[in-house]
Order: sequence, then C-alpha cells, then structure tokens
Amino acid sequence: MVTVQFLGSGDAFGSGGRFQPCISVRSDPHHWLLDCGASSLIALRRFGLDPISVDTVTLSHLHGDHFAGIPFLVLDAQFRRRERPLTIVGPPGVTERVHQLMEVTFPGSSRTERRFDLRFIELAERTTTTLGEFAVSAYEVPHPSGAPAYAFRLAVDGKLLAYSGDAAWTEALVEVADGADLFICEAYVFDKLVPHHLSYATIRQHRARMACGRLILTHMGPEMLARRDEAEDECAEDGLTLTL
Repeated sequence: MVTVQFLGSGDAFGSGGRFQPCISVRSDPHHWLLDCGASSLIALRRFGLDPISVDTVTLSHLHGDHFAGIPFLVLDAQFRRRERPLTIVGPPGVTERVHQLMEVTFPGSSRTERRFDLRFIELAERTTTTLGEFAVSAYEVPHPSGAPAYAFRLAVDGKLLAYSGDAAWTEALVEVADGADLFICEAYVFDKLVPHHLSYATIRQHRARMACGRLILTHMGPEMLARRDEAEDECAEDGLTLTL
C-alpha cells in the first residue's frame, strides 16, 4: 500500500494559510518527500510524521519554496542523533545549491560531522534512478530556477505517481501523466496568464490527453483558491491523505 499525504499544498507565499510544497509518499518502511519547502519541517510535525522517518527527498527544482526546508531537516536530524542515511535527489547542481543554502542559513552546517551520511543524487532527464523500492524518472519542464526543473514519475509497490512540479505547459506533462494512478499537478492560477506556471484553464484544455487516473491540483495561488469551487478536478488541502 502506498500512502500519499499533502503536507504542503500552497504556493511560495503561503496563500490561504497553506504550507509550501511538500508531499509525503510512504510505502512501509520507506518514506519519501516530493519537494521540501521552507515550512516542511513544521508541516511534518503538524501532521504527526516524524522527520527522522524520511529516507529520501526528491526536489523538482531549486526555488526556495521547493527546497529551502532541507537545512532545517538536516539540522533536526543531526540534533536528534540520526544514524540512517538521508538522500537528497534533484536536478544537476542540487549538491552545490543545497550546500550554499545551508551555509547561508546556518554557517558551517554543510561541513559539520554527522552520525549519518547526507547523500546527493543528481538526476539526468529521461533517466530512471532506483533507490530501494522506489524508481524515479525525471522529465525537464519549462520553469527557470538556475538549474533544470523536472516533473517526475515515481514508481513504488506496483503504483505510479506523477508530479508536475512547477511548469509552464509542455507536452512532456502528457508523457508524465500517462498511465499514472495519481497525477499531482500544479494549478497556480485559474485562467490568468502567469509566466512559467500552469493555469487550471490550460490543464482542462489538455485533460483528455492526460491518461491518468486521479488528478489532484496543488500549488494554488490566491486566484485559484478563490475559484476552486469552479474546478472539475480535485483540489488538494494541507493534510489530505489518500492510498494507492
């Protein structure tokens, strides 16, 4: 059984009082996070998940609302004397950017000796990386962030979860969604044009081509939140939990 829980379904600015992007994916005994925004450690505790249980964090791209929670997760693990490895998976450049972020937020923290290994894996586009029971495939999407931005297909326990990350429309999203049991898709705005992001109107335009099962909208800004009752697809809420 795969358990998916939205720990953060908001945008960068906490619209609607929501936490920044962070999605928990659990298949006992393994625990992954998809993205880890600055508020993610708080969100883990708010919803009763022990941060120490996280094995792997997969980052869609290197904007603060998607990866700035890493220093807090690492320091919490250090202070609580974690011993199991923690793996950070992301686009090319993720190792250097995380180290830089750790030095900005907590100087010296990237060089501190720990009881656990902090491991990094940098993904290449359209390759599949297997870690334990999980296999993740990365698809580049248009979203400038100082490094490639990725959408993901995550396979675990016979289930397939797709995640758009942040992206302007691209045909790659049709491939990412194809055959997925669940497609978690950004819908930052309802029908406005905002550079580098998806609108719900665009998602509806292409919905019939997305051969996925359940589709859930996330990363919603103020306009989308105000009009979410007009959406024909399900909208995430912080704490929403489902099983695949």
